[in-house]
Amino acid sequence: MLSQTISRLKTKNPKLKILLSVGRYLFGSKGFHRMVDSSTLRLEFINSVILFLRNHNFDGLDSWIYPDLKDNTCFTVLIHELAEAFQDFVKSTKERLLLTAGVSAGRHMIDNSYQIKELVKELDFINLLSFDFHGSWEKPLITGHNSPLRKQLDRGTSSYYNVESYKEEGWWDTGCGKYAVGYWINKGTPVEKVVMGIPMYGRSSTLASAENLGAPAPGPGAAGPITKFSGFLAYYEICHFLKGVKITRLQDHQVPYAVKGNQWVSYEDVESVETKVQFLKNLNLGGAMIWSIDMDDFTSKSCSQGSYPLFQAVKRSLGSLGR
Repeated sequence: MLSQTISRLKTKNPKLKILLSVGRYLFGSKGFHRMVDSSTLRLEFINSVILFLRNHNFDGLDSWIYPDLKDNTCFTVLIHELAEAFQDFVKSTKERLLLTAGVSAGRHMIDNSYQIKELVKELDFINLLSFDFHGSWEKPLITGHNSPLRKQLDRGTSSYYNVESYKEEGWWDTGCGKYAVGYWINKGTPVEKVVMGIPMYGRSSTLASAENLGAPAPGPGAAGPITKFSGFLAYYEICHFLKGVKITRLQDHQVPYAVKGNQWVSYEDVESVETKVQFLKNLNLGGAMIWSIDMDDFTSKSCSQGSYPLFQAVKRSLGSLGR
């Protein structure tokens, strides 16, 4: 059934590339410890991956997110061995399998999890998870935007919690809070291998009193009626939330937030998505990644902006990247 679905999609769009992802956010790193520590188990994993990808008509593999500090060396070895094995196109009439990784945008996680210079030699591109900069896991919890483009009120290590970087006289400046994209590039990632993530969801908080950015929040926002996860709302849920509420657009962050009663929600809209795509085009990045399409208004009934308004804004704004 899976192979048939993929085949239908590729018949509709012959240029489509479909990659299989392993080990998403909630899976963590623990399940991979034993495999990456053993050369025998790594080989078994790699052989099973290639067989599965070829049998089911996938075009490549997107490797697991957030390897632990103790895994980062073995993770690099695994990626190297996968890349070598994927060179089987020399012996095959099929194209070489693609190898990518979803990677963190948080500096602490980047420093702990990735040997960047070695990794980017092997990966075709990275999907930078440039969101979840703030959320209900933070202690103390204050209102902070999920995916700010630029720095505003953040201080200390929180000054790393934004997307932007800028280029000056040929060098990537990662100081002054201009961080996630620039940090990966400054550490050796080719610009064209950076695919920047844009979320199709928002993060919410329950307010104590003040409603501005950086205000104390005693807990996460109320769970959405469909996603049912506190502190989290899909874009189609946010559109219902926005009816008749106060919306503030953060001029530095280039993103909006909204307040209804004691509920504070940071999110993306069509304008902020278009701004981010223009940003990545100005830097000549490899492209945009969205997380995830099922969080957009796929029915067109919630936001009155047509089907998949955020996804369509990304697609429309990307146009041609000149490559």
